[in-house]
Amino acid sequence: MRKARQSGFERLENYLVKLIQEKGADLDQPGSIRFLLATLKGFSYVFHLIVSTRYLFYRVGFLKRFPLGVQVISIGNVTAGGTGKTPVTEIFARTLAARGRKVAILSRGYRRKEAPWWKRMLTGIVEPPLVVSDGRHVLLDSATGGDEPYMLASNLPGVAVVVDRNRVKAGRYAVKRLGCDTIILDDGFQYQKLRHSIEVVLVDSTNPFGNGNMLPRGILREPVRNLKRADIIFLTKCRGDVSAVREEIRRYNTKAEIVECNHTPKVLKDVWSREEYPLSWLQGKTLCTLSGIASPKGFENSLRHLGAKVVWCERYADHHRYDSSEVLYALNRSADMGADALVTTEKDAVRFPRFETSPIRCLYLRIAIEILAGAENFEDIIKRICFK
Repeated sequence: MRKARQSGFERLENYLVKLIQEKGADLDQPGSIRFLLATLKGFSYVFHLIVSTRYLFYRVGFLKRFPLGVQVISIGNVTAGGTGKTPVTEIFARTLAARGRKVAILSRGYRRKEAPWWKRMLTGIVEPPLVVSDGRHVLLDSATGGDEPYMLASNLPGVAVVVDRNRVKAGRYAVKRLGCDTIILDDGFQYQKLRHSIEVVLVDSTNPFGNGNMLPRGILREPVRNLKRADIIFLTKCRGDVSAVREEIRRYNTKAEIVECNHTPKVLKDVWSREEYPLSWLQGKTLCTLSGIASPKGFENSLRHLGAKVVWCERYADHHRYDSSEVLYALNRSADMGADALVTTEKDAVRFPRFETSPIRCLYLRIAIEILAGAENFEDIIKRICFK
């Protein structure tokens, strides 16, 4: 079987991501690429101006923030992709629900299936929010509701998950129709239309702010100085000394609590049967990987650290929607290479089409947050939410 080809847009996206993600990644490039990067730098200045003007309008009241009358915890970041928001969102929702709060997670449902924008504008019909989970049942699949919302709904019984581009509308629905008293705004740092009670900001300790440029020349969604708005900062992917990153954060925010954490593998699961395998199963195994996430190296290296030999890695763009031929190609190639399994991420697994039979095991790695330092800071924030 021939390999399913990536779209031209995905190939361009993957190439540009390599150039803009880290300091020094753009060195020693040919003249045409330097010209492209200079052009992107110009667009970064324009984007910076737009972002700064928008925040100014919110500060002076020209643009209005809408309250919901309940606690709204925003979880987000200042960079594009790869900081690990979903596991942090999960630990907040799980902890708050266990303390008796009626929690709803609001998401925009990035790259879910929906009508084209022009058709939505022409019809003028205002659809109600999509309820991926009402807290009792998972009601939608990943294609309709979005990858992260579906994954959160599957892993968080008792927590509602509501999807809409207009998170004010989604929040009102969660409060009035689902009886929620605590709202978690997924990827909410830039969503200023909804008034936030607490700002949780994630910073990737392995690549905090990229090359320091705004999109599209760098990975910053807004200036680093805006970290000053954060109430608590989760320093993610901490695998060593992170004192230098902490010092850099303190240049912009001297008051926020800091929690150091790592995304720790917990268990392997079969993509289709959900049969579980302990992490010890990986020792000495030969693996292939298939992923469409923002930072695939961390996922692949985690398998190596667990004792596996990774012989082939197939990568697609973040949030890639797989078709049958792409997954079947990866399964067949893994089998041909004599691998013990094809391993993917939990986010990717929800986008896989279903196969009745497979030439090789197809597993996903379940990840959870492990707090390494600052657990008391996390507990203080939980108490503020529960007893405010």
